[in-house]
Amino acid sequence: MSESTGISRRGFIAGTGSMLTLAALGSRPVAAAVIADGARVAALVVGTGYGGSVAALRLAQAGVDVHMIEMGMAWDTPGSDGKIFCNTLQPDNRSYWLRTRTKAPLNYFLGFPIDRDIPRYTGVLDAEEFAGIIVYQGRGVGGGSLVNGGMAVTPKRENFAAILPTVDPDEMYGVYYPRANAGLGVGLVDPAWFETTDCYQYARVGRKQAQRSGFPWTFVPDVYDWDYMKQEAAGTVPKSALAGEILYGNNYGKKSLQKTYLAQAKATGRVTVSPLHKVTSVTPASGGGYTVVMDQLNTTGDTIATKSVTADRVFFAAGSVGTSKLLVKLKATGALPALNGEVGKGWGDNGNVMCGRANYLWDPTGKLQSSIPCSGIDNWTAGGAFAEVAPLPTGIETYASFYLSITRNPNRGQFTWNPATSGVDLNWQTAWKQPSIDMAKTIFDKINAREGTIYRTDLFGVYKIWGDHLTYHPLGGAVLGKATDNYGRLSGYPGLYVIDGSLIPGNTSVNPFVTITALAERNIEKIIATDL
Repeated sequence: MSESTGISRRGFIAGTGSMLTLAALGSRPVAAAVIADGARVAALVVGTGYGGSVAALRLAQAGVDVHMIEMGMAWDTPGSDGKIFCNTLQPDNRSYWLRTRTKAPLNYFLGFPIDRDIPRYTGVLDAEEFAGIIVYQGRGVGGGSLVNGGMAVTPKRENFAAILPTVDPDEMYGVYYPRANAGLGVGLVDPAWFETTDCYQYARVGRKQAQRSGFPWTFVPDVYDWDYMKQEAAGTVPKSALAGEILYGNNYGKKSLQKTYLAQAKATGRVTVSPLHKVTSVTPASGGGYTVVMDQLNTTGDTIATKSVTADRVFFAAGSVGTSKLLVKLKATGALPALNGEVGKGWGDNGNVMCGRANYLWDPTGKLQSSIPCSGIDNWTAGGAFAEVAPLPTGIETYASFYLSITRNPNRGQFTWNPATSGVDLNWQTAWKQPSIDMAKTIFDKINAREGTIYRTDLFGVYKIWGDHLTYHPLGGAVLGKATDNYGRLSGYPGLYVIDGSLIPGNTSVNPFVTITALAERNIEKIIATDL
């Protein structure tokens, strides 16, 4: 890392130490100073997930004042139960983004539907429905880091050329992956503790069965505070992972972005954020920069104000779906007509597919299950699938093994503008999940044959084996080197950048957020060095 990039080696090391210190202190939200109508800002970041948080921190460290726009809430105020987030087993108004009924990824149990009515509210998990697929996304300051399982996986280097073919792997694995892992606070479960703790019995069963069928099993890093989890197990701190908290936020132990990148961004004094604001338009401003129009929302999703601000630079970081939809709209409606024809293309689901297996009574998976997964089965080279050994934290013994598979699914969707609805459509088809099912079956058909077990058919409907209706890992839609240049600059519009998962063409071979973070670190360093 050169001293001329705007981020010195010494500054980065010091910054990483600050991040880890802030993580230890707990969640400290970025300063909230709601943006005023007519304001002028040097850098506007649309979204507060992984890419946006990296951009905000590094710009601020380079001396640039940054304002972040977030459609969701700040998630810094406890509810009536004293907790910020609700529990997975008792979803309330905090659980879903502007829905009146929950839409859980695993929405049946023992063949019975388990979704329930809830008040409409700007909750933390968005189950956004498109033709053929539901895309789960985090809503709030911290984006997807609020609702994921925290599995922080760096792809195997031999797979990288297929993930980001225009990016130098030497710099990613030598500089940017290590930087991302340090900044995110990534760590591994203590292997000795893993062997004895009740809460990972399900993972040990998954390991035994994978290895008996000849599959490589591996520990997977995570951004959970493993010391905190040990204290949870000992009963000395409030439970979080051991209270089943995962889908709708985690109250204590997970190092989401509010505790890492965003906490350090706040510490610079140069970053502010406006929650409950949704960007609707970006157009070139007559005096230079860009005019950005946004709606301010209340907690039932109503627009309570519309604002117009001017930004010298705009960084699109609303996630793969949010950024793609916005850019497709801006091109089609003439706001940014010079965007190229690649905008909206190359979208994929990271090959996500879910399934469960029914074990025998002598293979119980445990009543107490940590909601934070820590292991996986790797059949990527032979069968095109990597399977996370996932929890089923129901509080009862289920004798079930549950998995989220990431597969080498080649199918790609495209976002297009629909003038009839004034909305953006995605042309995904559920049938496109069949390659993912076939690849996952290379693992689980073999395990079932070896163990004499069967697939669970009661978790996604009635007599339905595969959770092929969803993705947790949306990627693509503004692909690097196609919709943008090789560092995320949007063609035709100096000062407009994409810096999130929409840059990655559809698949990362593992859980994607470390790659999104590392790519953002790479791109923002180049942008600071050359554009500012």
